[in-house]
Amino acid sequence: MSARPFYVTTPIYYVNDVPHLGSAYTTIIADAFRRFQLLRGREARMLTGTDEHGEKAERAAAEKNLPPEKYVEQMSARFKEAWPHLSIEADDFIRTHEPRHARLVEEIWKKVQANGDIYLGNYEGWYCVGCEGFKTEKDLLQPGNQCPLHPGKPVEWLKEPTYFFRLSKYQNVLLDYYARHPEFIEPETRRNEVLSFVRGGLEDLSVSRTSFKWGIPVPGDPKHVMFVWFDALANYWTALAASGLDAKFWTPNGEVVHLVGKDILRFHTVYWPAFLLAAGFGEAKLPSKVYAHGFLTVDGMKMSKSLRNTVSPLRLASELAPYGGADVLRYQLMRAIAFGQDGDFDHAALIERYNADLAKNLGNLLSRTLGLCAKLTGGRVPASGPVTHLETALQARCAEAMRAAAAAWNDLSPTRALELTWDISSAANQYVDHAAPWTAAKAGDAERVATILSTLLGILEALSVMIWPVLPGKAQEMRTQLGLGPIAPNGANQWPASIPAPTERPLATGTPLFPTIDDDARAALLDRLVPKAEPKADDGKPHTVPPPTTRASARPSAPDTRVMIQYDDFAKVDLRVGIVKTCERVKGKDKLLRLMVDCGEPEERQIVAGLALTFSPEQLVGRRVVVVANLAPRDFGKGLVSNGMLLASGPSESLVLATVADDAPAGARLK
Repeated sequence: MSARPFYVTTPIYYVNDVPHLGSAYTTIIADAFRRFQLLRGREARMLTGTDEHGEKAERAAAEKNLPPEKYVEQMSARFKEAWPHLSIEADDFIRTHEPRHARLVEEIWKKVQANGDIYLGNYEGWYCVGCEGFKTEKDLLQPGNQCPLHPGKPVEWLKEPTYFFRLSKYQNVLLDYYARHPEFIEPETRRNEVLSFVRGGLEDLSVSRTSFKWGIPVPGDPKHVMFVWFDALANYWTALAASGLDAKFWTPNGEVVHLVGKDILRFHTVYWPAFLLAAGFGEAKLPSKVYAHGFLTVDGMKMSKSLRNTVSPLRLASELAPYGGADVLRYQLMRAIAFGQDGDFDHAALIERYNADLAKNLGNLLSRTLGLCAKLTGGRVPASGPVTHLETALQARCAEAMRAAAAAWNDLSPTRALELTWDISSAANQYVDHAAPWTAAKAGDAERVATILSTLLGILEALSVMIWPVLPGKAQEMRTQLGLGPIAPNGANQWPASIPAPTERPLATGTPLFPTIDDDARAALLDRLVPKAEPKADDGKPHTVPPPTTRASARPSAPDTRVMIQYDDFAKVDLRVGIVKTCERVKGKDKLLRLMVDCGEPEERQIVAGLALTFSPEQLVGRRVVVVANLAPRDFGKGLVSNGMLLASGPSESLVLATVADDAPAGARLK
């Protein structure tokens, strides 16, 4: 294992927003990665913060009749105060309006300019205030020139003097770097999107504005303020450099991992490395990895203020306080949603998973083991006796799961790591049933009882360490009941490699670690957490999102008009895994995209799909999709023929594509 220090960052969150489920997701996972590396004995550091400059912030401050400085201070505080309530322990919180950041960004600008990569010119084009970024005609949704990431909000035509960054100079440089360092962009689907974008041609980038003043002034020309992304992206390095920690944690001496949402992947994998190279950092000092995760829906629906289904992670943690609070939220986000893919946060599924994984699996294992110890060993850890084939087989299974779970954490795959961790808990529950210490006790075989209970206590001790990155509060509670001290990273590798032999000590039984959520408590929780009918401001009619009583009922319902079919009818449908190779808009058709899809056949298929109100072409390149492969061709006219159909759900403006795991081969049949 590498001894290099580990540095993980979240995006810096825009101050016009509030801490929500999406921002909590990234920040919680960053904290878990930091905790895991600490357990492995590495120095580990985590950064988060707020992005405070730009036209959006200036306008919002004016609307509230506040100076921008006061407005961003108030808004930033909401993020900084929120994260500890979710057991997030960031080592630093940076604000881009801080002098320590501004001073170093000015140094970067001067270096890039001295390198000849910044020049003065004039810009004219479409600008999205919401994205703080420029758009090309092909990026926009019609009618109305809408930004695809902010539907319903037309972009603005901008014409002003600006400084340009010679991004075009770095097109081949970046493509060459990606080819030699594929690990720089993960997962693979996102890497393919970036490759498609860069291969399409890079144009020089406007990096200053004169139409507003809220930003870092351009050195030597204060009429201009820096483009917010030139300013914001630098935070990952300035936070270290301002404290003299860049020599330790920044590449090549450290491992630098940026966690970002897929909507800002282009900024981090194209603009950011180009800025660093232009400032003289060199390839060795580029970040190690940019890992992009997907978007979250809630109860099967896109999060929307109009639907009143946005989720406050702080409120959710508070409602779950009797059962573990923030730990339960952390577990659900990492266990239910594969990092790197789009996912759904289902309130009913959270409770189901809590009962199945936490209460009835791990919690049950702890309770029954401590109960047996109280009854059979006087509430103390017994010394183990001779082992049998049961212990030998269990030891081998647990050792392999411990090794594989550590590898999954290193691969930034928390869902897989937790699957393997809970495999150990499940194996221990099976073991206690097969070993039957109560039977050995009745037979007077004290040595056998001691071996069984010592083995179980060793497994629980190992699990208390393995769950700490995700369930830090419950891990400590578990260790207290086991008579162990708190986890304290000390530079040594504390990750278990095998079932430890527990030392003799008293045990401390307590309340159940994870009390079961019964039907009444479940109904009450869902009633409080799932949005209710609220009047619409436009027509006064209620928009109802019904509180679920089962997992399925958390989703919008419709009259049952299904026609029952026989199995033979279904068997006629040929569903195949496809990989989108290229994608482009269909001229004159607002809703249509033309995709070339690899379905494992000699030639790629052309598929025409009504996806353009939800997805830009770049978002689909590299995606694995589900294709109805034996659908009769459909002619859209002018020679445009679709040879298949993609599966998706939802309305045209917020579609969710049916997809499969990233390792599914093109052409694999679904059945």
